[in-house]
Amino acid sequence: MDEQKLLARITVNPNIFGGKPIIRGRRLAVEHVLGMLAAGDTPQIILEGYPWLEADDITACLIYARRLVAHERIEPLIVERGA
Repeated sequence: MDEQKLLARITVNPNIFGGKPIIRGRRLAVEHVLGMLAAGDTPQIILEGYPWLEADDITACLIYARRLVAHERIEPLIVERGA
């Protein structure tokens, strides 16, 4: 499945979680899925916990996150030490 089709799984509804990106209009935020992955949960564990969730939904969350950080710029903090 191409990225655009996967990203179509990510929706925004101002009435759910204050408009945070969610998966297919359901009450599961992209942020939550990414947090579970970051905590060490495998996609299989996540899928078992949410029977309606599909593997492509998890992939869509990862693509969404990658696209967001692709546009970030982090400026280094330069600290000059006194003489």
